[in-house]
Amino acid sequence: MTTAAALIIGDEILSGKVRDANGPLLIELLRDLGVRLERLVVLGDEVAEIAAEVRSCSERYDAVVCSGGIGPTHDDRTVAAVAGAFGVKVVSDPEVAAMIRAWWGDHFTEAALRMADVPEGARLIHGDDGLLPVVVFRNVYLLPGVPRLFEVKLDALRAELSGQRPQLRSLYLRCDESRIAPQLAEVDSEFPEVAIGSYPQVEAADHRIWVTVEALDGDVLDRAVARLLELLPAEVVVRVERPPSPD
Repeated sequence: MTTAAALIIGDEILSGKVRDANGPLLIELLRDLGVRLERLVVLGDEVAEIAAEVRSCSERYDAVVCSGGIGPTHDDRTVAAVAGAFGVKVVSDPEVAAMIRAWWGDHFTEAALRMADVPEGARLIHGDDGLLPVVVFRNVYLLPGVPRLFEVKLDALRAELSGQRPQLRSLYLRCDESRIAPQLAEVDSEFPEVAIGSYPQVEAADHRIWVTVEALDGDVLDRAVARLLELLPAEVVVRVERPPSPD
């Protein structure tokens, strides 16, 4: 299964001045694509810390998605950090520089050209959104931090990343978690290919626990659910749901 890590970059996030909106958008997209997000980290604008995290994640995951730290000001340091992570120089991409000059027109400033900086050897993903292209270096994708722009640029990932989305079953139970913990543990042990989650539901009207059972293989999933229902006390099971298949 394709795996990914996400790096949300910006002192403004860590300080609480801005609430991150990009992480949830990315999580939803990756799940839709069948890409397993295995790490999400929020980092400040320190080049060394960003570089270390990028280097580590690039080695461990199929894709690394960075949000933020791309722009014309002194605290936009993601490009330099990615270049440093792989020991390459930061260079100005002539194509992007020409786009910036054309778009800014009479309002052009030399500072705007910082947005043409890329790690040497990077490639560009162009879109039809009228915005600057997404910069990619190896398996690291550099997306803007502004949520509106970030959301638009997610289309670039749709064209690049794919995987197998797990199938899901939901069980709704009326009992405390402690009552069904042994049964969940037993099924978890018997079916290592299956992921089981248990989530208390404080405000639900007809149940107290939402149990999710997920697997890539539908037959294995069905056997795991059947085994779980066999072990659970019948009186605690409110219903079992299978989400509709995506179009």
